[in-house]
Amino acid sequence: MTRSTPSLRFGHTELPQEQQQALRQAVKFEWITIGFLAVTTTLVFLVLGNSQAMKAAWIEDLLSFLPPISFLIATRVIRRRPTIDHPYGFHRAVGIAHLVAAVALLVMGAYLFIESGIGLVTAEHPTIGSVELFGEVFWLGWLMILVMLLTAGPPVYLGLVKMRLAKKLHDKVLYADADMNKADWATALAAVVGVMGIGFGLWWADSAAALVISLSILRDGIKNLRAAVGGLIDTRAKTYDDAGPDPLGERIDAYLRGLRWVDDARSRIRDEGHVYHIESFVVIKSRCTPEIEYFEEARNACIGMDWKVQDIVIIPVSELPEEFLPGVTSSGGERA
Repeated sequence: MTRSTPSLRFGHTELPQEQQQALRQAVKFEWITIGFLAVTTTLVFLVLGNSQAMKAAWIEDLLSFLPPISFLIATRVIRRRPTIDHPYGFHRAVGIAHLVAAVALLVMGAYLFIESGIGLVTAEHPTIGSVELFGEVFWLGWLMILVMLLTAGPPVYLGLVKMRLAKKLHDKVLYADADMNKADWATALAAVVGVMGIGFGLWWADSAAALVISLSILRDGIKNLRAAVGGLIDTRAKTYDDAGPDPLGERIDAYLRGLRWVDDARSRIRDEGHVYHIESFVVIKSRCTPEIEYFEEARNACIGMDWKVQDIVIIPVSELPEEFLPGVTSSGGERA
């Protein structure tokens, strides 16, 4: 008799089959990413030379380890069941991992930006020497260009795959990683331009290319820091790519308002990392006393709307609490 493999879980909520499969694929592709980065960072380091652009590209490759490592750690932590000390579970590990990666990107991007800027101001003239390989002596710049071109393509493919999985899992760390992967071709191209600039005697091209790469890192850092901090301070729940508010809240409110015993309803959603904790305030119709079964039925229906609804509480109130739901007037409508 064979034992069945236990289902992957987020807290006490079992993932649907589609999300279980997406999570397994995401873990596999993150390990592939780490293996690829181990090879590329080694190759880039071996041909680094004195190029600022190559140095910036190498550091960006090193920073690219952070999102996949953070994701793999977070996916292990969030499987732990809720405890007395952690009644909401451990889903916030995703947000913490996102924050760590974002801060590292921001700090290193700022460092490279300052260093590249100093190189331009002080008019540093980097040189690229020759190297002997297989009995032939040739300009090291050709090796640099070859390495950068070889490493430009695969991250774009990995980014596209992980972007699709991030949408299925509502995973912002995975999305940030995918976004960085998709932009790696621009880093490689900038490094190639910088190296070619040195070859043509344009000393400033190398520092300028490094400056472009540092701005790319800074952009990623600022974008992800804003999203990570926003999640940790419980901003309005947004889609996996932070493109806008998650429409799930409106769907739940519309359903609750449609119940025959509800006069008005409004929800607030806390994004726990992968899943949501939702508080729905409902104004009961006058001369109506709904039984407890009505609340249970409504709660189960809301949970069934989306796998991300880990938990939801429905709270009966005499009027929608304006202090907890900004934008709501005392009569329950929307403010202009």
